[in-house]
Amino acid sequence: MGTGTIAGLFAADLGLLPQARVVAVHSRSLEKAQGFAARFGEAKAHDDEAAFLADPAIDAVYVATPNYLHAAQALRAIAAGKPVLIEKPIALASADVEAIARAADERGIFAMEALWSRFLPALRRGREQIASGRIGKVRRIRADLSYLHPEEPGSRFFDPAVGGGAAFDLGVYPLSLTLHLLGEPLAVSGSWLAAGTGVDRRSFFRLDYPSAVAELSCGFDKDGANRLLVEGERGGVIFEAPFLKVQRLSWYDAAGRAAAAYERGTGGVTRLLDRLPRSGRINENLACPGNGLQFQAEAAMAAIRAGKSACAEMPLGESAAVLRIIETMRAQPAAAP
Repeated sequence: MGTGTIAGLFAADLGLLPQARVVAVHSRSLEKAQGFAARFGEAKAHDDEAAFLADPAIDAVYVATPNYLHAAQALRAIAAGKPVLIEKPIALASADVEAIARAADERGIFAMEALWSRFLPALRRGREQIASGRIGKVRRIRADLSYLHPEEPGSRFFDPAVGGGAAFDLGVYPLSLTLHLLGEPLAVSGSWLAAGTGVDRRSFFRLDYPSAVAELSCGFDKDGANRLLVEGERGGVIFEAPFLKVQRLSWYDAAGRAAAAYERGTGGVTRLLDRLPRSGRINENLACPGNGLQFQAEAAMAAIRAGKSACAEMPLGESAAVLRIIETMRAQPAAAP
């Protein structure tokens, strides 16, 4: 469902999975649906949602429409008996995620947020190694994810009516990955800077754990370094830029070295030096073919074939928790610029 950029990337990556293919596409514009379908074999084009969801050729639905449509379309897919993979953010309110979870559980229909970063080989490797104790007990996570977007009339990034704002577009990544590594926090705080339309153009989050803290931010006001740092008692690791599609890990034998490398950023000579062999650091490259979206599809396919209504690697409870954190932050008055 949907014919935008992410839908095209996802459909292209399905070509890397031998047991997956695009059989149908839905758009509110039949012309767009037909154009998209023509790019991916012999897919059937729909502009009628009910007919699309009733199509017996469809084994599962990928929702890749504007943010504000995700929850309602996911619920209608579940009602039609179709397993559903929902592009991030899965919804614009935690209550809507809880409704999706209830519907999926009651019907025994699979549902998952398409937070594709969790399924990348490098992310899986990093999480596995952190869990094994490679850097010791985690003490701090730091990350910023920022891409410059001018505040222009009609921009979806700043339109509250379609679910705009930095937290929904970017913040879900560092928040979701932090929960993936540490679980839900004991306490949440944050602040935000408002755009002219009232959505957040920059957001800051602090997540407190019994023995760790996460300091995360996101924004449309600059192009950031876009790295994620995990500091442990005996070392640290940087998920290199852009960490939402990470393919390289930098392991350090001391947390201080990792923090210093993170703070140096990635510009110019620093980028070159940080790729060269250096005492106390090991670089690990885990490049993958395509855009990396195939791994979440593969995980969803495996869960659906196993008769599951959820994926242990990306549970709906954590999707709801991410939105509760954003709600907590947005409940604060906007900070002065």
